[in-house]
Amino acid sequence: MFRRSKFARSLKFAAVSAGALALTGCVGMGGEIPSASTPITPAEAQQGAKYHPQFLDQFGGAMRGPQAAYVEQVGKGIAVHSGLGNARESFTVSLLNSPVNNAFAIPGGYIYTTRQLVTLMDNEAELAAVLGHEVGHVAARHSQRRQQAAQRNSILGILGAIGSSILLGDSGLGDTLSRGFLQGSQLLTLSYSRSQEIEADNLGILYLTRAGYDPRAMGTVLASLAAQNSLEARIQGRNASIPEWASTHPDPASRVQAALAKARPLAPGQLNRDTFLTRIDGLLYGDDPEQGIIEGQSFIHPDLRLAFTVPQGYYMVNGTRAVSINGQVGQAQMSTGPYTGDLDRYVRGVFSAIAGQNQTINPQELRRTTVNGLPAMVGTARVNAQNGAIDVVVYAYEFSRDRAFHFAAVTPAGRAGVFAPMFQSMRRISSQEAANVVPKRIDVVTVGRGDTIASLARRMAYRNAQEERFRVLNSLGQGDRLTPGQKVKIVVRAR
Repeated sequence: MFRRSKFARSLKFAAVSAGALALTGCVGMGGEIPSASTPITPAEAQQGAKYHPQFLDQFGGAMRGPQAAYVEQVGKGIAVHSGLGNARESFTVSLLNSPVNNAFAIPGGYIYTTRQLVTLMDNEAELAAVLGHEVGHVAARHSQRRQQAAQRNSILGILGAIGSSILLGDSGLGDTLSRGFLQGSQLLTLSYSRSQEIEADNLGILYLTRAGYDPRAMGTVLASLAAQNSLEARIQGRNASIPEWASTHPDPASRVQAALAKARPLAPGQLNRDTFLTRIDGLLYGDDPEQGIIEGQSFIHPDLRLAFTVPQGYYMVNGTRAVSINGQVGQAQMSTGPYTGDLDRYVRGVFSAIAGQNQTINPQELRRTTVNGLPAMVGTARVNAQNGAIDVVVYAYEFSRDRAFHFAAVTPAGRAGVFAPMFQSMRRISSQEAANVVPKRIDVVTVGRGDTIASLARRMAYRNAQEERFRVLNSLGQGDRLTPGQKVKIVVRAR
């Protein structure tokens, strides 16, 4: 979740991802790959420079050190083959401290990948493929096209306000709420189209070829991402088939074969597998304890000394400013905002943030209570939306005279009770419980004689699905075997 230094900021976050930022995504190409791009314009460079700091702020910040420098090196190396700029300095490539598998681009040559997605890759060519895909979005001016679509189909009404205001800058839950309740033209603000994604895949393959990498890397990294998506869905007990038209990047599984087919007639190139694994050894994996961690159905923040548990069947996404909670019946976020010791005012402020500038939500009920020794207040409101009535619940807790936290939940009318156990689970944690929270890291090991997939998987820092996680992390199928001298990744606890 959010870092401590960010807590005093405003509840409302300008939804630049739906407008000016317009995150990654690719226009139909008719099967041909464009050979050149229009260079970055001064206006685009100015726009990217304006939003770059805000974007970093929303996705955990830019990492520093040798691993980040390596990602930057590879990203700039692939970007110069796009025709967008004639020098590596034309591009800004950032490794984001985020535990989600994703990559992004904004106009002006600003390219991003999360550290979590990097840990899923198997070689340098796959890293170049992902970053080349994002460069392709910039080259094809997809952000500008999405901005035009957003302007033609602006999100109106209460649920649009929920998607851009309450969600406090974490696009994961914003898109999830929108997927659950928004229909029609409003979906155009959520993501790039499938055709745009395929165009970016194809441009990335072109850049891979020009740079001397194996063009098949685009297909293999998409296959790994699809396998990870499926594994996470199985572990979390949710449906893996999120509709393509509503995801941040249309289902990677549907793009694997297209990418492999595009690369098939092209000459093979370099993978640089061992170099890549050596350079990412020790990279942080999963949640950063400074932002809190997810353990099964529980969220624990060691610095803030808080914890809560979500209902069975619901899963969490840990963002830099909020934790999103998603399930079949309703979605929620746990976050914070400015607090001056008045819970009544705090809760009303959250409702105002939910409503946005052009709407008003007045809670029909405000009630004081106590939860696990914490002074608390709950507010509820029923709102008529285009798909029927919905219930909005804000549950706030006072941790000190200058700090409060809250859940903001949206469910179909009459179903808010599904979150009651979660609301009642918020608690302080002890100093010992906080001290027990340690990060996970990637450990690159060399397979020795007698090592097997099963024996190495038992070293994974998880209580469940160890072998499945190990196989997906290393792109190993059921029929694959390890050979002595081979390098593989495992996830360990960093003590």
